[in-house]
Amino acid sequence: MKKTTTPEKTPTAKPKPTQAAMPKTLKKTAAKKPAAKKRAVKKTRATKKPKAPKKSAAAKKPRAKKTPAKKPASTGKALVKFDPLQRYLNEISKYGLITREKERELGILIQEDGDREAAYVLATSNLRLVVKIALEFQKIWMQNLLDLIQEGNIGLMHAVKKFDPYKNVKFSYYSSFWIKAYILKFIMDNWRLVKIGTTQGQRKLFFKLKKEKQRLIDEGFDPKPKLLSERLGVSEREIVDMDQRLDGWDLSLDAPVKEDSNTNRMELLETEGESVEEQMAKKEMKALLHEKIKEFSQQMTPRESEIFTTRIFSDTPATLQEIGDKYQISRERVRQVEKNIIKKMRDYFRNEISDFDDYTTDD
Repeated sequence: MKKTTTPEKTPTAKPKPTQAAMPKTLKKTAAKKPAAKKRAVKKTRATKKPKAPKKSAAAKKPRAKKTPAKKPASTGKALVKFDPLQRYLNEISKYGLITREKERELGILIQEDGDREAAYVLATSNLRLVVKIALEFQKIWMQNLLDLIQEGNIGLMHAVKKFDPYKNVKFSYYSSFWIKAYILKFIMDNWRLVKIGTTQGQRKLFFKLKKEKQRLIDEGFDPKPKLLSERLGVSEREIVDMDQRLDGWDLSLDAPVKEDSNTNRMELLETEGESVEEQMAKKEMKALLHEKIKEFSQQMTPRESEIFTTRIFSDTPATLQEIGDKYQISRERVRQVEKNIIKKMRDYFRNEISDFDDYTTDD
């Protein structure tokens, strides 16, 4: 028998089995594999977090809200709106002016019936007058205008109380004096820590002195205190004092004379009275004199001691006649003995007290 030899198989690619040649079981598995893959893909896609869609420029509105919040408006408009002075002026502009006849009617109601409503109307209708007068004094005060307005309003209220409607005087003219008086008093009380003017003459000088000085200069005169006192009707001393107060400024007595000095101004002031050292020296000298007088009295005769006690060293000295009658001597002799005692006592003190002459005066 002939042996059949099988030729060696060359490796060839296995042909993919077709569905016709596959068994039924393989067909089912092969058909199910793609579906499983699809399900796996779907599951993976489902488990992945969906990416947020890219926001366009129009969709970025929330970020625009995160910009720093605008600060309260500090514009000029806001300052005008909340300015106390401007707000006060806006408030008083709501009150209208009244006629002179209306002023008289309101004044009668206030004086006779004490009508508060009438006083309110009369006062509020003249609030603008207070502002006008306060603006005139602002040139001198140069600080918060509302302070002057407040003081002027107090003066206005006093004018309402004191106004006499039966006199032929306009209320605005009458109240202007009260308003100026209260504003002037406020300025003088708060101009310095130390009050500038306390008397009527000083208050008069506070505003008129500089004006009168300038008037004299314009007329070609030298504004000396004598001429100013004649013009203003006050003493020269008041002119000089007020001129020094207005030209100077307040200084602290406890402040040092210089920045690098330990000496304050208080130590440089001259005192009119005696210093502590002088008072102690006089006290010691007085005690020493009393001691030396006792020693000196022991050296005198009885007659000299009697004259010294009753005539020289007495608060109510006896007369020369009384002493002369007692010792049967003349008044002239008593005077001679008295003079001799004083001379002896002076010489004794000079010998016993070294600086005795510093405490005595030559008669």
